[in-house]
Amino acid sequence: MARAPRAWQRMLSGRRLDLLDPTPMDIEIEDIAHGLAFVARWNGQTRGDYPYSVAEHSLLVEDLFCRIEPNAPQKWRLAALLHDAPEYVIGDMISPVKDAVGPQYSELDARLSAAIHLRFGLPAVLPQKIKRAIKRADKLSAWLEATQIAGFAITEANKFFGSPPAGLLDGVTLALRPPADVRAGFLKRHAALLDLP
Repeated sequence: MARAPRAWQRMLSGRRLDLLDPTPMDIEIEDIAHGLAFVARWNGQTRGDYPYSVAEHSLLVEDLFCRIEPNAPQKWRLAALLHDAPEYVIGDMISPVKDAVGPQYSELDARLSAAIHLRFGLPAVLPQKIKRAIKRADKLSAWLEATQIAGFAITEANKFFGSPPAGLLDGVTLALRPPADVRAGFLKRHAALLDLP
């Protein structure tokens, strides 16, 4: 009899996360922060002495979401910070690879997102309005990353990610940091969002 393939991963916290049937009880923010701080965006093809991590990207998206929705409640800011949290176990794939993999990637991402959301008091599935606002912040983040660290010309970034609204990105400069610093920053922001009224 053939043994079923292993579908879980042991986390540094000691948790055993079932990738096919994740539960909120197996989600720890320290595991998420650690994993995301070591996952490189843009397949590592960025300028600088450190990779631009998904944790750094997540902090940027949450900041941009707050610029777009300045009166958003704390829970939606938290949702923006955690928008790519499943990548702590499934990695970050560039869009062309996600498209090639097909719906299985999206289904796995959705199951992990639901467990993560429930773990931190969010609805398993976010309201469409919030998802759209987070997606808008995500695209603005991609534009910034593309033009500042991934080698895209502004015209090329505008073509793929849309042109940013005038003034919205003023003063936003990306700075690459060591993974340990990014992990600490992600944990600090997560803690702050849980403490907000």
